[in-house]
Amino acid sequence: MAQSAVTVRIDSDLKIQFDALCEQFGMSANTAFNIFVKAVIRSRSIPFAIKSPSALDLFMQQRSVAELSKEPELSLDEINEEIRAAREDIRKRKGKKA
Repeated sequence: MAQSAVTVRIDSDLKIQFDALCEQFGMSANTAFNIFVKAVIRSRSIPFAIKSPSALDLFMQQRSVAELSKEPELSLDEINEEIRAAREDIRKRKGKKA
């Protein structure tokens, strides 16, 4: 059977951990990838759950980032002023294109 090469980019630390784990299993990373590919083809699915984060999860992540930020929180008036300025900038750019 003809063989094809596949190149995969992976974080160096993850590769070291993966190679060590595969070695404990008595196989190479190449063998592990082949087992994965065959399992995907056989089941016609990824053999583990892949979920996108919910809107709430995304909001909570962004909220955590904001809480850790050194930036002070904006007041509602400041937020509205930024929106007004952005809209004015868009209007000016559209006017230049016309």
